[in-house]
Amino acid sequence: MTSEPGGADRLHLRNRLLLSDIAVRLGVPCVPAGVAGDSSVTGISQDSRLVSPGEVYAALPGSRHHGAAFADEAAARGAVAVVSDRPCAVLPTFVVDNPRRVVGPLASWLYGEPSHHLDVFGVTGTNGKTSTSYLLNAGLTGAGARTGLISGVTIRGPLDARPAIRTTPEASELQRILAGFQAQDVSAVALEVSSHALALHRVDGIRFRVGVFTNLGLDHLDFHSDLDDYFSAKARLFSPERCEFAVIGIDDDHGKRLAARVEISQCSFSTESRAADFYADNIRADEHRTCFVLHCDDHRAAVRLRLLGLHQVDNALGAIAALVRAGVDLDAAIAGMESLEGVPGRMQRIDVGQPFLAFVDYMHNTAGQHRQFPYLRSLTTGRIIVVVGVTGERDPSKRHPLGWTAATFADTVIVTDESPYSEDPAELRRHIALGAWAAEHAEVIVEPDRAEAIARAVALAQAGDVVVVAGRGHDTVQTFGSVTRQFDDRAELRKALNRRIAPRRKAEPTPA
Repeated sequence: MTSEPGGADRLHLRNRLLLSDIAVRLGVPCVPAGVAGDSSVTGISQDSRLVSPGEVYAALPGSRHHGAAFADEAAARGAVAVVSDRPCAVLPTFVVDNPRRVVGPLASWLYGEPSHHLDVFGVTGTNGKTSTSYLLNAGLTGAGARTGLISGVTIRGPLDARPAIRTTPEASELQRILAGFQAQDVSAVALEVSSHALALHRVDGIRFRVGVFTNLGLDHLDFHSDLDDYFSAKARLFSPERCEFAVIGIDDDHGKRLAARVEISQCSFSTESRAADFYADNIRADEHRTCFVLHCDDHRAAVRLRLLGLHQVDNALGAIAALVRAGVDLDAAIAGMESLEGVPGRMQRIDVGQPFLAFVDYMHNTAGQHRQFPYLRSLTTGRIIVVVGVTGERDPSKRHPLGWTAATFADTVIVTDESPYSEDPAELRRHIALGAWAAEHAEVIVEPDRAEAIARAVALAQAGDVVVVAGRGHDTVQTFGSVTRQFDDRAELRKALNRRIAPRRKAEPTPA
């Protein structure tokens, strides 16, 4: 095995492959250049920096650069050919009209169609994808399966794990990961599927045993032309050629719309409608756990999650429905989910003994805010103090509403920086603050430095209040233009809380 988490064992490629085999597979000739001869192929990569000897380099058009500009680097690292929409001067090239459409199926074929040997559970939607993926993984583990998890937080197999770079990996990497899981005797994989991944063909070539749709709200309109385009991208997961069974949340209009149009077998889940195939009632959530009663088919089961927030009931219902319809034992799946202690950066409680509650949460859109703030309000008769910002180079239309919604639910809103990227951080803060001021409800404080913003939130909190640091969740890097720095909201919140209670600890008498 390679040392790369989930990395493909080279012995699990199809029998010895040559460039001529790829030409037959793609139905296009190999345009000669550079290296001559019918070379052996060892794999495929979309990143010129990570090419290994014998691999094909997929040179794709990008938003800023074309991959062909890095063909020299790929060749220097041992690439034997290129797949692209233009000829390459340094390597033989398979020229195709849309290389993004080609890479996933080609990589799948090269690595022996790994998804055909795994039960792949795909999760898509605006909110809840990561938590549902973690719950699926926990339920599968509880049922005795050897599992893999590919989420926006981590890529984890039986032998190793590494942090995720994006919600869904690029097509060539994704197929390599799946092949690596297969080589590690994994039987089932939970895979978080973003709308970007569907639109950019990253999951092409994957056969999904079950697809889960959580919900749809306003988000990613910097990438998608409008909400219908966003929905259409999500709906691609459930096409008959890609997915065997659909599990659909029907508590929003887009879920109902999807349920009416899918052409594959399906079931529904809901926390609002008893007409759903899987529904929940007697829902309770406090600062320790989330409980509900599950109803499905002829079964009724009490579920006690360690995850926090009413929204986790929706996520658990989707995961349970997917597992049951795939033939997993219900009681074993529930037991596995109940053992899950938390999901990184998702309503993650930070407690060092302070007299108020403190959380880090990923809520980064108004749909998430509408799901999370009512839960936070239920935990206190005091104040909600929220630290909020917005990431640059994302949908500008959600900035003002984020501030307005935060200030509508919370009592104090501290506006700060997330990762501005190439945008002016002051301008990003201004949009959030304008929205917050427009709500005419909360105290609004603008503090550019995120560590100081967190410290101010902690300093303001009194016994019985709730502090929530929102927007970044598990992310550990802030980006300002070309400069990046390590920054973990959870670590910073813990530091601030420890400083807050340090005087009290010093004043406590030493035990005799």
